[in-house]
Amino acid sequence: MASTRKLSSDEVNALIEGLGSDSSASPASLDVGDMADVRPFKFGSDDLSLLGDYYALRMINERFARFARSVFLPMLRVQPRISSFPPEVKSFDEYAAGIDSFMSLNISRIEELRGSMLTVLSPSFISVLTNSYYGGKIEGNKSRRPEFTATEERVIQLINRGLNETLENSWRDLMEITLSHQSSEVNTQFASFVDGADLVIICSFVVQLPDIDAASFDVIYPLQTLKPIAAQLRSRVQSDRIEDDQSWRDRMERAVLDIPIKMTAKLSEPVVSMSKLIRLKEGDVFPIQIGDGVEVLMDEHRFYYGEMGEVGGQSAINLTSRIVE
Repeated sequence: MASTRKLSSDEVNALIEGLGSDSSASPASLDVGDMADVRPFKFGSDDLSLLGDYYALRMINERFARFARSVFLPMLRVQPRISSFPPEVKSFDEYAAGIDSFMSLNISRIEELRGSMLTVLSPSFISVLTNSYYGGKIEGNKSRRPEFTATEERVIQLINRGLNETLENSWRDLMEITLSHQSSEVNTQFASFVDGADLVIICSFVVQLPDIDAASFDVIYPLQTLKPIAAQLRSRVQSDRIEDDQSWRDRMERAVLDIPIKMTAKLSEPVVSMSKLIRLKEGDVFPIQIGDGVEVLMDEHRFYYGEMGEVGGQSAINLTSRIVE
């Protein structure tokens, strides 16, 4: 199974330099110093559980990308397109070195796995969401600031709450998780998430925005947090819960048939003059004319004609014909 880990910039540069160097040199001509980095390797002994192609986690991310659109829609007032990248495994220090020092870092606890996760949002994306949420245009803000405003802090709370609820729904087919917000920081040095050398699983998402550059945000899991369910994450089985034997169509039909509908019966529509209405007093009687049948209405729409009757001592209506309009 091929690995989905992306090459770092140093690895890409090393490949380019290797292609440009003289490849005709024989192994015998290599200096001993060129082999200083060679070390013995035992297959199976250095298994760091690099993510590779964990099918279930990729499915969770794709489902999360679809559901997360409802979180940003009320703020952007347009339906954003969100795409997910294959998960990566890096040390937390390596990840922190690749992002700005000023970011929105939101730490939440995963109760069932007894671990934490981190949501990382860029200040420019927060600025776009805040400006649009309060009636402004969807446009970028390139000014650098040392902190978020009180209004932006409120928007961050709304986003983090919405993303946590969406993650809980996205994980539900694999397992039930409960996310509770713990703290928020603006600098990775102050985020008590994991040690710098610990490996983390980085799930990146890109949000396509109209007329401006795309924005991105990351959801980060410590590798140690997901290790207890590594076998489930590699599995293609998305749920271990037993579903009933009804198909989706049957269950949808059953749900629709359970919707309550208000039914009313209209005997007549008497007409009275305003002068007589003004002189009405208690005990007055209105004579009414009942036509061919009683009209039966469903949510104020005419559906049937019927006849008045009685069943078991209670008034009832016998449906005689359907109204075709």
